[in-house]
Amino acid sequence: MLAAARNFKSRCRFAGSQVINQSMPDDLYEHDILTWSERQAELLRRVANGERVNDIDWPHVIEEIADVGISELNAVRSLAGQMMIHLVKIHLFPTDTARVHWHQELDAFIDSVKDRYATSMRQRIDIQPIWDRAKPRMAKYYASDTGIAALPSDCPWTLDELLAGDHDALLAALPASASK
Repeated sequence: MLAAARNFKSRCRFAGSQVINQSMPDDLYEHDILTWSERQAELLRRVANGERVNDIDWPHVIEEIADVGISELNAVRSLAGQMMIHLVKIHLFPTDTARVHWHQELDAFIDSVKDRYATSMRQRIDIQPIWDRAKPRMAKYYASDTGIAALPSDCPWTLDELLAGDHDALLAALPASASK
């Protein structure tokens, strides 16, 4: 009983003579990540201000902090793949009416990559596997196009070239035999 009272007290905040229960359900992390994250941020701010707080969900906070970087890294990889697919579509179908739209989307992907990319990601982004995943996706939708078969097995771009985002230079790196 005493332990339960201590646990309750550690999950409460005292406002004058009023006790405000701020407990979180044990499964909040699994069921409502937004509320959980907002609550954890509030608790961490209190700790940063010198207050002693016992309600921090340390195992999940640590996991989430580690996952933030991985999530951003995966987002950059995914955007790079989308850039590759759009570059190939622009290259293979120069007269398609969707070409302007593909260029606009390519610009959006380039901007997003530039916003999310951090130099610490460089050693963890291997362009070749991204190209290797993008090619079968393109072949799936454009199987009847002979230009797909003419695409190189090695990625035609470096990470720096993709980050520079120069449409003309990126398109020039694709083989002429792959265009119509």
